[in-house]
Amino acid sequence: MVDFEWYRSFISIFKQSSVSEAARTRMMTQPAMSQHLASLEAEVGELLFTRAPRKMIPTERGKALYTQVVPLIEALEETTQNLKSNAATSLPAIRIGAAKEFFREKLAPHIGSYQMRIFAYMGVASKLLDLLVEEKVDIIVMSQKISTPGIEYIPYMQEEFALVTPPDYSEPTFDELDVLEAWLCCQPWISYDFDLPIIRRFWREHFQKRPQTHPTHVVPDLHSVLTAIEQGAGISLLPTFMLDDHLSRNKVKVIYPSYTVHNDLYLAYQTKNRNLAHLKSLIEMLKKAV
Repeated sequence: MVDFEWYRSFISIFKQSSVSEAARTRMMTQPAMSQHLASLEAEVGELLFTRAPRKMIPTERGKALYTQVVPLIEALEETTQNLKSNAATSLPAIRIGAAKEFFREKLAPHIGSYQMRIFAYMGVASKLLDLLVEEKVDIIVMSQKISTPGIEYIPYMQEEFALVTPPDYSEPTFDELDVLEAWLCCQPWISYDFDLPIIRRFWREHFQKRPQTHPTHVVPDLHSVLTAIEQGAGISLLPTFMLDDHLSRNKVKVIYPSYTVHNDLYLAYQTKNRNLAHLKSLIEMLKKAV
């Protein structure tokens, strides 16, 4: 298969009448330029130049090939330059990673006001951090500060998780904490993970122990948890930023509002990029949207 670069080298040799001058023009080594020409001649099946002292003389086949390909190559290069020019004058692009629920509820409603093109990547914290380290994203929203060389974290916001139940759920009154815990342990819990990550945090904060319960249902994500609660499948802990519309339509309710748990969120990016204008601009806009 012919390599596009072989044609560019061929045209350069034709114009310069010299392999060395063509190599200098294309900022290549002379052996690499000679290899391009040899590969093209092998593909064509004929010599394209006669080698003379200090000069390359095109053969009739070389002249014919030049006439055929030069307008095509020049048109392609012009198109490439136009694309670069258009890209330079368009909105800057930035790649952002976040948990799916957070992006949907907190970021997606505002992307039209960011004055930049947003490319979103979803995943758990460890996956997002891998993408950042590999420079596949520019900035991520993280619920953990995982010490990683070259990665910088700044505080972003605090999310609150509340106990959410179906709207007709009974909310008994308890005078003692251990009785409340016992009642919660008897409820059908819905989680997005068998390890009960947020539920564990809630139990440690309020009861100073690991939860003595197991999930009745495990579903893929927090939006699935919310849908299951609306249908009466059980209770769970959900971030309050997901709940406004559902609470206003009486689809769910929050019980024991004084028993919540908070999660600190951070913005993370490559330390070497901290002064990039578009990154700094996005960080300011993200903070204003909180």
